[in-house]
Amino acid sequence: MLTGFEPFGGYSVNPSGMIANDLDTQIFSKITVIGKTIPLRYNEIKHEITRLIDTYKPEIVINMGQASRTAISIERIAINLANAKRTAYNCGSKPTDELLESEGPAAYFSTLPVTNLVQFLNDNQIPCYTSYSAGTFGCNQIMYHSLHHVTTQENALSCKVGFIHLPLLPEQAVNNPMSSSMDYLIMRKGISLIITKLCEMKKSES
Repeated sequence: MLTGFEPFGGYSVNPSGMIANDLDTQIFSKITVIGKTIPLRYNEIKHEITRLIDTYKPEIVINMGQASRTAISIERIAINLANAKRTAYNCGSKPTDELLESEGPAAYFSTLPVTNLVQFLNDNQIPCYTSYSAGTFGCNQIMYHSLHHVTTQENALSCKVGFIHLPLLPEQAVNNPMSSSMDYLIMRKGISLIITKLCEMKKSES
């Protein structure tokens, strides 16, 4: 399952949601992608991602979002905290130092092979790096809720879960010359390569 967010922060587009939509129903190594766009609303993210996981019971969950970064970045960790200091959620919420799960652990590590995936993209000439902070906004939130759900439900799913940040699109950075950007087709190729790699690894395990 591949998820992306709807546009936020005054932008009319979000490459994460666009890629999730583009790759929906695509088949990689005989594994079908389920692409979904998630509303960037504080009180809806947990319900939506847990509902999707329970409905589709995916083998792999890749959540995506957007940040003003220099390259594709694959997150290593999600923390149990929401703190929207700069940008409000699309519902207007700006949580301050709120726990995402009152009884949850302080953090979860991604269960994707982060280092291998970063190296794989770089080997394919796509800029990518490991990130050790997904922030405290919607991106961190959906990663944390996804990992918490597959870890703690009664019949825990044996699926891999992680999060990938995408840079701004060139049209988003055009009025902010200090911001980095990446072409949409390069980002989509990067995500497609990651899915291919994960599906091949999944097949070799079975």
